[in-house]
Amino acid sequence: MEKVIVTGGAGFIGSHIVDALIELGYEVHIIDNMSAGKEENINPKAIMHNIDIRDYEKLLPIFENAKYVFHEAAMPQVEYSMHNPIETHDINVNGLLNVLEACRVNKVKRLVFAASSAAYGNQDTLPLVETMEMKPLSPYGTHKLIGEIYCSLYSRIYNLETVSLKYFNVYGPRQSSTGAYASVIAKFLDLKKSNMPMTITGDGEQTRSFVHVHDVVKANLIAMTGENVGKGEVINIGTEEMYSVNQIAKLLGGEFVYIDPRIEPRATSADIAKAKELLNWEPNVKFEDALIELKKYNNIA
Repeated sequence: MEKVIVTGGAGFIGSHIVDALIELGYEVHIIDNMSAGKEENINPKAIMHNIDIRDYEKLLPIFENAKYVFHEAAMPQVEYSMHNPIETHDINVNGLLNVLEACRVNKVKRLVFAASSAAYGNQDTLPLVETMEMKPLSPYGTHKLIGEIYCSLYSRIYNLETVSLKYFNVYGPRQSSTGAYASVIAKFLDLKKSNMPMTITGDGEQTRSFVHVHDVVKANLIAMTGENVGKGEVINIGTEEMYSVNQIAKLLGGEFVYIDPRIEPRATSADIAKAKELLNWEPNVKFEDALIELKKYNNIA
């Protein structure tokens, strides 16, 4: 069996990638310090390493004989990064650099990096396309942009194949209601489960492009072995379809209240022409159907 490593493999997106790799017959190793990962997310058929990505000496031997690496580990909290830029930089940037070096030293074939649409910030036109000037509004968005640049650099100067998948608002089963990967959907579901009104920041007319975690996993698996990528490409993984926060609250049903606005992009929508061209990928999960399934998953009527 070919060896594959998933950093952050006990987290939301990482655990779904691990499950898919196990099903395909790979020898999967999880690297996760469990700061955000959950025990119940760990696939029992995977090999678990409770290690922090900032600990290079412990990382290095795990990467021996690995063919592919998915780097999902991060401190994915926009607000937290604003108050703790040094700590989050250490995890999100220095941690990635450790992973890239471990890949280079151990001659890993390809690394797939979890980039983020947070790097776009506010743009004058939609949909968002990869050639735009990046304008991140938070240290977290900046960290992810630096990660894209580092991956591209390692492809150019060290011949390590890399692909950066620029995730938009990912949602689905196992999603936490905190952190950057906690879309408004997870927060709303958590509030509904606690019989509390859904809280909408600002006027609720801010819109987002949502992509289901199963579609994100599919993109990652294609990026792992795809023949058209591996030279540091940055590829949007999202949808052009947009929903406002108000629309989501109405679709989920129930009471909601408005609270003070916060610093965040007003609208996101993904141009996925590059994903279609290089990965032959496009999302399949229908948003409104997935919301119904998520309510069932969370035992919400």
